Amino acid sequence: MSFDHLGLLAELVRAVTEQGYNTPTPIQRQAIPAILKGGDIMGGAQTGTGKTAGFTLPLLHLLHKKVCGKGRRPVRALILTPTRELAAQVGESVRLYGKYLPLKSAVIFGGVNIKPQMAKLRQGVDILVATPGRLLDHVNQKTLDLSQVEILVLDEADRMLDMGFIHDVRKIIKLLPKKRQNLLFSATFSHAIKNLADSLLNSPVMIEVARRNTSSEQVEQLIHPVDRDRKSELLSHLITSENWQQVLVFTRTKHGANRLAKKLEKDRISAAAIHGNKSQGARTRALAGFKDGSVRVLVATDIAARGLDIDQLPYVVNFELPNVPEDYVHRIGRTGRAGHEGKAMSLVCVDEQKLLRDIERLIRRDLPRVVIPGYEVNPSIKPEPIQKPRHARVNRKRSSGHAKKRFSKMKPRT
Repeated sequence: MSFDHLGLLAELVRAVTEQGYNTPTPIQRQAIPAILKGGDIMGGAQTGTGKTAGFTLPLLHLLHKKVCGKGRRPVRALILTPTRELAAQVGESVRLYGKYLPLKSAVIFGGVNIKPQMAKLRQGVDILVATPGRLLDHVNQKTLDLSQVEILVLDEADRMLDMGFIHDVRKIIKLLPKKRQNLLFSATFSHAIKNLADSLLNSPVMIEVARRNTSSEQVEQLIHPVDRDRKSELLSHLITSENWQQVLVFTRTKHGANRLAKKLEKDRISAAAIHGNKSQGARTRALAGFKDGSVRVLVATDIAARGLDIDQLPYVVNFELPNVPEDYVHRIGRTGRAGHEGKAMSLVCVDEQKLLRDIERLIRRDLPRVVIPGYEVNPSIKPEPIQKPRHARVNRKRSSGHAKKRFSKMKPRT
């Protein structure tokens, strides 16, 4: 099957072909016709499956039928994403695929000057890609009207909930017309996601192209047991001895990302850290350097890495295992994308054995252990407790149904 068999406009097929895509992926084959019919969608897909094109292409097709002419135009499609990087990626897809259509789009997120965004919105926008916090900033300043939105997309809804955006998302939904098309996409399905879907979607078509909460079959996964104090040493050894030229490394905390990047630089391995405390300019420069090869290792936290779209990324390393097992699936999904093979290694110390068991229970498989000679684990080292990041502690209390009032006034921004 080719894209022109899915009922898309010739202009869209032309734009997709120019990007080098001729055959739709499984989620695109299912999602595009279903969205074109106008119904609600609940889509489950791992990263790298072509999900973004799966909703942007039919969205562009549907809006093209009702172009409001020149001058100021109302926002008729709203795409919510959890992070700046993902918003930028989705916005770029909208721009590329819609290049032959007379539709206007904009991307708004925090961490940058709000005034240029205001100017863009005043000119009129058909499709708006936004993070929840900055979107509400615009609503509060009365620079944005959502009363004519016809299509709502929640992309990576699971991460939206993990980051504590559920209150902002519900505020935004209340600002939208009740009659609209809703598209929800998530890589994992928790009870919280199901509850959100039940309250948001109307008789949705369920589209799932991978078994729930599974890791990509394209990714070779290994565990390297190592003592906690020798992790950075082992990482440098692997990078240099295996001659890895492009490696995405995950840490649990922002400070840990900074420390590791500095340690790698001391070992003469070019590295940059990317996390929520970095300015948008610094994050953009780090990612650009990683893509062009001037930065060999990108050290990232889970939040910052959402939306990173790197073609044929060969290696992902979990320097520290995530506290939330679903985040492991998201992490290793950065490699093995679009049919390419990838390799994901986790450096696991004695403190992380429970986290590893939780991950293996989630993905329903035992991961092979490979001990690197010279880095054997010292059995006399005792486990130490792992400090959970603030957002994880807050989310756990919310999900348990306790302390609801205590956290009701928190408004995260991305």
